[in-house]
Amino acid sequence: MNKGIIIVDHGSKKVESNQMLLEVVDLFHQRFSSKYNIIEPAHMELAEPSIETAYNKCVEKGADFVIICPFFLGPGRHWQQDIPSLALEASKKFPGTNYHVSKPLGVDDLILDLLEKRLSSCTGNSYSCPACEGTSRAGNL
Repeated sequence: MNKGIIIVDHGSKKVESNQMLLEVVDLFHQRFSSKYNIIEPAHMELAEPSIETAYNKCVEKGADFVIICPFFLGPGRHWQQDIPSLALEASKKFPGTNYHVSKPLGVDDLILDLLEKRLSSCTGNSYSCPACEGTSRAGNL
């Protein structure tokens, strides 16, 4: 079985948000390419590449089994209905393939560590950093 991985987010009209997924996929590929040699980004809606486009690319690169990994926090409607439906439609073009949608990120010790990292960044910078200065995120300190 030759596996293809699709990391999928919601998709956005904002280029910066869609670019973030490309960065995540690139970093994932750098770290895990010895385990997963076919890795593609996808947006569920609003932007390309779509799940269908990413599925096609995985198959073109030799995948016969595609694992779709939602870059979503919770198990909402997109995970339960939308992504499986889009994956099913994409798979119909390739009868010799199969797919599986993995769990979203959810509750995990690594998420807790990331939350604490973000909080420490705020407190460690006295609540002032280039990402928030001059925005409504910074409040009126």
